[in-house]
Amino acid sequence: MTTAFTYARQPGNTLDSSTKKKTYRPGSAWTLSWPLGSHIDSTVDTVLYNYQRNFVPALVTDAWATTGQLSGPGLDMIYFGRPAAGTFFFNDAIEKWVPSFSKQKFYNVYIPMTLLSYNLTWDKQTKTDWLQAVFAGNVNRKIGIGAWVDFPYTLGSYAEQATKELAFGIQGYYTGSRYEMQAFYNHYDHTNKENGGITDDRYITDPGAVQGGVTSVQDKSIPVNLTNTHNTVKGSEFYMSHAYKLGFWRDITQETDTVKREEFVPVTKFVYSFRLLDNERFFINTTPPADGFWPHTYFDLSRTEDTARYWAVDNSFGIQMIEGFQKWARFGLSAYATWTVDRWWYRSLGSSELRESGMTPEEVAEAGLTPMPEGAEFNPLRTRNRLWIGGRLEKRRGKTIRYSADARFGILGDAAGEIDIKGSIVSRFRLGNDTVRIEADGFFKNLEPNYMYRHYYGNHYIWNNDFGKIRSFRAEGRLHIPWSWTTLSAGVENVQNHIYFNPQCLPVQHPGHIQIFSARLQQNLRFGIWNWDNTLTYQATSDSDILPLPAFTIYSNMYLHFKAFRALTVQIGVDCNYYTRYRGMMYQPATMAFHVQGDNPTYIGGYAFGNVYLTCKLYKVRFFVMCSHLNERWFSRDSFSLPHYPLNPREFRCGLSIDFAD
Repeated sequence: MTTAFTYARQPGNTLDSSTKKKTYRPGSAWTLSWPLGSHIDSTVDTVLYNYQRNFVPALVTDAWATTGQLSGPGLDMIYFGRPAAGTFFFNDAIEKWVPSFSKQKFYNVYIPMTLLSYNLTWDKQTKTDWLQAVFAGNVNRKIGIGAWVDFPYTLGSYAEQATKELAFGIQGYYTGSRYEMQAFYNHYDHTNKENGGITDDRYITDPGAVQGGVTSVQDKSIPVNLTNTHNTVKGSEFYMSHAYKLGFWRDITQETDTVKREEFVPVTKFVYSFRLLDNERFFINTTPPADGFWPHTYFDLSRTEDTARYWAVDNSFGIQMIEGFQKWARFGLSAYATWTVDRWWYRSLGSSELRESGMTPEEVAEAGLTPMPEGAEFNPLRTRNRLWIGGRLEKRRGKTIRYSADARFGILGDAAGEIDIKGSIVSRFRLGNDTVRIEADGFFKNLEPNYMYRHYYGNHYIWNNDFGKIRSFRAEGRLHIPWSWTTLSAGVENVQNHIYFNPQCLPVQHPGHIQIFSARLQQNLRFGIWNWDNTLTYQATSDSDILPLPAFTIYSNMYLHFKAFRALTVQIGVDCNYYTRYRGMMYQPATMAFHVQGDNPTYIGGYAFGNVYLTCKLYKVRFFVMCSHLNERWFSRDSFSLPHYPLNPREFRCGLSIDFAD
C-alpha cells in the first residue's frame, strides 16, 4: 500500500484565542513490505495497556520457551505466531531481539518525537537493565528522519546466564510528488553466555534430595553444564528504495478558493530497491563440559571456536500501477524481479590443520577426536546467485473490502522452482451500531530449504544434506466483534518435507505430511473500572514427536483501569499465563538450535506464571512497578520453560518511559 501524505492546515493546528494552547494532529507510523517498500500501517509505541509485560522474559508470548534471561534465546510454542525461518539460521533463536526489515518503522510526526524508556530490576545479583530510545522528526512536509537505540543487559538469575545486546539504527525518507526515497541502516551486537541448563532439575523441584536435606538453595549456586561459553551474533542491514512516479495534475479548485489549486495524481510508479546484509556468529567454549554433553568433537578437545558468516546483496526492480488514479482503477497491480547474490563462510579452530595434515583414522582415534561423518565436506566459501520474478494485486482503499495477493517464482540458482504465493482479505460490515471485521489470509509455498540446514560444520556438529523442497499450505480466518470485545480466529496448515532437528540436534527431513490446527478466542470483559482480558489458544499437531506443541494455552489479565486526580491513568492488576504439559523442546548452545527429545522425554508446562503490577501514565510519562513470578513455589515447583532451564524466580521490576514531544 502506498501512503499518501496530505499536509493541509487543520483548525486544531492554530492557536485558539480562548485556550491559548496549541494542539497537533497525532503522527503516524508504517513498516515496509518486501521487496518494493510499499507502506504497511503501524503504530507509535505510546500506549499504556500492559506496558510492564515487555519486561518479563517468560511473557514474550503466551507460551514462550526460553533459556530464561531477558534477550536470551527463545521459541514461540504458539505455532501460528512463529515468524518464518530466517536466512541466517543463528538469528532465529534471538529473533525477538534482532532488528529486521519487517520490524523497521518510519514516522510522520508534526512535532519532533523522542521516546525514552528505562527498565530495571532491584536485585544487584541478578541485575537486569533495558534502555530504549526512539527519535523521529520531520525536516519539512516531504522529509522525515529518525534514529533508535536498544540496549538490554542482564546478569541472569542463574549462573553463567549474562546477556547483553547493543542495537541501533537510523532511517529517513523523502516523499515528493514524483520522486520518493526511503532508507535505513540497522546494526546489532548480541552476546549470550550459555550455561547449557542446570545439571539436575531437582535443585528446583526437590532441593533437599540433592543437598542432604537442605531445602533452601541459592539460585546462582546451582551447578550448570557449561562455563566460559558464549554465543555472539552480529549483523548489519542497509536498505534503500527509490521510486519515480508518472501521472497528471488534476484541478481541485473549489468555489470558495480564490487561487487555482492542483494536485498530482500518480498513475505508474517505477521502483528500485537495494539491500545489503552482513551477519556473523561466534561460538566460544574454553572450558570443556563433562563427557556426554557434546557427543562429537571433530577438531579440538580443549576449546571450541566456531565462526559462521553470511553476506548478501539484493537488487529489485519493479513497476506498479497505482490504485485510485481513476474511478475504474479500483486496485493496484505490480510486477518485479529480485536478484540476490549471497556468500557463506564457516570456520572452526583446528579444521585447517586437520585437513592439511590428512590424519589417518588411527591418528584421529588416538587424539580422542570423532571420525568425520559420511559425506562431510569442507567448503568454507560458497557463493550463490538467485533470481525471482513476482507480482502483486492489491486493493487498499474502500470501506467494505480490501485485499492483497502476492506471487513469487524462482527461476535461477537454488531458487529455481520455488513458489511463494500468499494473500489476505478484510471485510467490514455494519451490524447494529458497530462494525464487524472479518479477515482471512493464507499461503502456499514450495521453497528450497535454508542453506544452513543443508551444509554446516563446527567443532561439535557437521552435516551435509540433500533435502527436497518444503511444501506448506496455510489458511486462517479471524472475526472481530467490537461491542462484545471478542475476537475469534482459526487456522490450519499442512507441511510436507518438514525439516526439524532430531534428538542428536542434527537436521533431518520428514518425508510425510504434518497437519497443525489452531483456534483462538480473545474475550475481554468490562464492568465499570473492572476489566478481565483473556486469550485462549487450542493447538493440535498430527505428529507431536516431530512437532511438539502445548495443546491449550491461556493468558489472563484482571485489572482495574481508572483515572485519578483527573490526570493520572492507572492500571493495577494481576496476570498469568498457563499452558498444558507437552514434550518440551531442547536447546543446543553449539548450534543455537531447538531440537526434539528422544526416548524418556521431559515434559514441560502445567504451571501458572503469575505477576502483580501497577502501571500508570501521567501526561507523557509512563511507569510501572511489578512483582513477577509472584506465585513461585506456592503450588508447584515444576517451574521450567525448557528442559533443564528453570523460569526466573520471584523478582521486583520497574520501568519508566517518557515521551518528550512538546
